[in-house]
Amino acid sequence: MKTEVEVEVEVEAQVRSWGFSHVFTWTDSASAYYPPHSHSSLTTHVILRGQLTIAYPEDGDAEQRKVRTTYEVGDRVDVDAGRVHEVWMGGEGCTYVIGE
Repeated sequence: MKTEVEVEVEVEAQVRSWGFSHVFTWTDSASAYYPPHSHSSLTTHVILRGQLTIAYPEDGDAEQRKVRTTYEVGDRVDVDAGRVHEVWMGGEGCTYVIGE
């Protein structure tokens, strides 16, 4: 069985192989929240521990803007450049690899 550090190194290498030049592992505390924001380039997030819930408050109609999707260990979520999103971390926090 791989250690947490070995898994982080492996996933970071995988994210680099997808063409992301700035890759790092980040940990947020339990129930952390990021209000609506966007990034200037495509970002990817691969969940290593915990959960991350994301919503897109400027997408589609009123019903679509209410949709929240939760990602768990092993999941990947990409956010397009300029796409406004907000994020909630699970009750145990979340560790994830980010590619920018």
